[in-house]
Amino acid sequence: MNDKWSWDYVAEILPDLLRGLLVTVQATALGAILAYALGLVLALLRRSQIPVLSQLTWAFIEVIRSTPLLVHIYFVFNVLPQFGITLSPLTSGVLAIGVHYACYTAEVYRAGIDGVPRGQWEACTALSLPRGRVWTAVILPQAIPRVLPALGNYTISMYKEVPLMFAIGVLDIVGRAQEAASESFRAVEPYTIAGLFFLALSYPAGVLVRRLERRVGYAQ
Repeated sequence: MNDKWSWDYVAEILPDLLRGLLVTVQATALGAILAYALGLVLALLRRSQIPVLSQLTWAFIEVIRSTPLLVHIYFVFNVLPQFGITLSPLTSGVLAIGVHYACYTAEVYRAGIDGVPRGQWEACTALSLPRGRVWTAVILPQAIPRVLPALGNYTISMYKEVPLMFAIGVLDIVGRAQEAASESFRAVEPYTIAGLFFLALSYPAGVLVRRLERRVGYAQ
């Protein structure tokens, strides 16, 4: 096996790695959208005034947060079909990632809601605003900007955990790199390029999140 770096080999495998990168970005984006939306729903259910619903939501969040993401991916892909729900590998992975991180973002939303000054709640009560109006016009517009940096950090974490989907056959960038390495018995180039792609996207995203944290801190 030739361990020397080969630019010709890099040029040969680069199109496949780029296709894998597209899958990684797609899975991250879809998983983040699901996590943000479902996380907000879970946070609101957790704060609901229906004791049973609130407790069930809390139990669901704790169970998901206390078990590995890989278990959730296997569960969605291998167990749900036994109940008549068959999903493609990519859809299964996105669903598992989205639900997993929704339980984390739910706690982030809850912290942001709790951070809204009590006077805002009292003002809404004094004005007799409808409950829906209270949330959409007063509470959430103040709470969500506070939690954007944390949501950004979770998005970066999702991006770096998408390779776990390779376990169910999703060829993301790491899956493509492993496929190329197994076919050519050359591991240096594909894994190096895959790592550089991850760094090229995650590092600038991290810088943007840190800037957002400072901006939100100044605004408060």
